[in-house]
Formats: sequence, structure tokens, C-alpha cells
Amino acid sequence: NLVTNLAFSPSISYRSVSLQSLTQAADAPVAAPHERNFSIGLNECLNELEDHDLDSLVADLAYKFTLESVHHEEISSCTDGQTTTPPQDSKLAADSPTPRGVSQEPQMKADKIRLALEKLKEAKVRKLVIKVMMSDRSSKILMVDERQTVREVLDKLFEKTRCDGSINWSLCETNPELQIERVFEDHECLVELLSVWTRQSENRIHFVSRPQKYVMFTEPQLFFMWRKKKASLSGMKSQARELLIKEHFGGSTLIVPDLEGTLYLKEDGKKVWKPRYFLLRASGIYYVPKGKTKSSTDLACFVRFDRVTVYLSSNYKHKYKSPTDHCFILKHPCIQKESPHIKFLCCEDEHTLLLWVTSIRIAKVRVSVYMVIGHGQLGGSNPAPSSNMEDYPHEPPPDFIPPPPPGHV
Repeated sequence: NLVTNLAFSPSISYRSVSLQSLTQAADAPVAAPHERNFSIGLNECLNELEDHDLDSLVADLAYKFTLESVHHEEISSCTDGQTTTPPQDSKLAADSPTPRGVSQEPQMKADKIRLALEKLKEAKVRKLVIKVMMSDRSSKILMVDERQTVREVLDKLFEKTRCDGSINWSLCETNPELQIERVFEDHECLVELLSVWTRQSENRIHFVSRPQKYVMFTEPQLFFMWRKKKASLSGMKSQARELLIKEHFGGSTLIVPDLEGTLYLKEDGKKVWKPRYFLLRASGIYYVPKGKTKSSTDLACFVRFDRVTVYLSSNYKHKYKSPTDHCFILKHPCIQKESPHIKFLCCEDEHTLLLWVTSIRIAKVRVSVYMVIGHGQLGGSNPAPSSNMEDYPHEPPPDFIPPPPPGHV
């Protein structure tokens, strides 16, 4: 009864994508002084329990109540046996079921405790209210929790916008201060990604279509056979593509494109871009120091992938005087402003930019992405939809306007 008297008021943490903070849920009712101390102590003990510990506690309590009920019935039967033999009518009354309140009381207590613990577990789940920007500068408001992946949030947006259920639709994060953007991977947890944003940040989430999101599965030859001529790569048959996907994505060993070439590097604190020869490996990006060869013993580590995420940039030729506008950066997601820990790289053309950015994504998340999309079903002509996609229309309505890329008005 003491557990059922607790006032559960799960608080929901609200955060807007435009960093408009919302107030917390209403406070719990104030208890008496002697009740408050007991409630606080019990809540602190319950908060320390893990999910499996809570389930075990419910099972133990239900088992104890069952034993008490059986013991109570045995005592009652023994007490009845010591009395005089009742008449026939009394025997019939004794064989009748036990009163409803006596037999169901332990079960009712167990159910109340189970419900209270379930509410406690739900209150511990982080929840956010997000605002997703659309093409006409309107927005869609969604509530998401830490158990939902980006793909599950996209399914909600498909239902709200009634657009086609293509695998190309994405949630894209934009950072106006650094003039960068990145596409969230479908297997990532959105709440975890947004938790690194600062309160003063102007970051936004856009609902956009990115046809090159899974180009590593639709055109794998561009990355794993990049040394060959483009003319020979464009005519590859579908069976050869599927075999290439299975070879590089279906095995247990991580295989990344053996990409290498000259990129322009912006030195720390300077606006000078110097060319360096970089090589892509499974663990990170390496470069050839001056006077050294491309031998593995001479390579120097430039950055490791377990510490950074790749972002596309915009208009860096004007902002940082880069040789071209085909730039990308490597930084930790927690870095939201200019920092010496950000690595700036510039490519000669758009094709080279696509090679490096996609190859880095393959090295970082290729196993998780491959499992999400259905074990390489994108190798065929028709992309594999998500699990809930069959419930949505496959053609957008006439008045639907696909959102433009972030940064475009």
C-alpha cells in the first residue's frame, strides 16, 4: 500500500530544434514531512534499479503474495477441521469458492506494484519535443524518446506529410555558425544525437530527400573500383553489383575502399590550404609526411574515425578562402563552434568529394547501415522500404513540394 501511495509525476524533457526550451512537467503534490522522507528514500532506491532488476522485483513480490495466500488458506482449512462436523448444508457452503475479496487481495497488491514500477521505468526514459523544418518554412512538431531510431522518426514524418516512402528521405542536421550539414544515419538514436546540442545553438533539423544517401549500395563500383574508368563502371550489370555488395558488406571483416589521393588541408588557425597525400583505412585517415613514402611504416595518422563525424560544408571558398567549394570537415559531434580540433579538407571536384565522404561513412557505419536496410536489398533496382512503409502512399499528393537542401531559400 505504501508503494501505491507514491505520487508518480514523470517529467518530460522538452527541447526544440530551434533551441526553444520548454518548461518541465508540473511538480508532484507535496507530502507530509514524515511521508516525504519515506517517499524520497524509496524513490532513490527504485531509481538505482536497472530495468531487469525491476522485473525481478515484481516477480519476487508476486511470488511472495502467492505463498502468503496459500498459507492463509491452509491455516483456514486447519482451523475448520478442528471444529465440529457441520451439517450437510454447511458442507456445501464450505465447498463454495472463497470470498472474492480474500482470494484476489494479494494479486491486486502485486498488480498495483507492477503498475507503479512500470510508471517509474517509463519516467526514466528521456523524451524530447522536436521541430522539423519543411520546404515552405513550416515545421512539424514531434515527440520522440531515446528508444526511437531516426528511421522510426522518419516513418512518423511520412504519415504526417503523406509523401512517398522512399529510402532517400533523411533527417539532416544543419549548423549555421559552421556552415555545415550532415545526414543522420537511419540506425542512430535521434535523442542521443540531439543531446550534444548546446542551449544557445541555432542548429536545425530538416526533412530532405538525399538520392545519394545509399549510393554505396546502388552504385558500389564507384567506391570499390574507383581506379577504373567511369565509362566501364557505368555499364556494370546488376548481378555484378550484387556480388560486389555481398563481398564487401555481407562478410564479418570490415572492408573499406582503398581510397587515396591529394587533398587540400587547412592548417590550424590559418587560411592557408596546403596539398597533402591522404590514404583511407578502416581505422581512420592517414597521410604521407614530407620525404616519406606510401609504405605503411611511414604513414602518419591524421584522424581516427571513432572520434569524429564527417560533415559537408557550404560556401567555404568565401568564408575560408578554400581552393574550391567542394569541402568537408571532420569533428566530434559535441563541437558546435569553431575549434582547433576541427579538420578542414578540400577536394578538386564534386566526384572526389562524393568518394571521400561516402567512403568515410562506409568505414564508420557500414555494418549498422547494412543491417538496417535489409542485408543489401538496395543492390537491386528497387530500394527496400522500411518495415512500416507499406501502409503509406507511394505517390506524393499534387500539392506536396519536396523540401530543398538546407541553406537554400
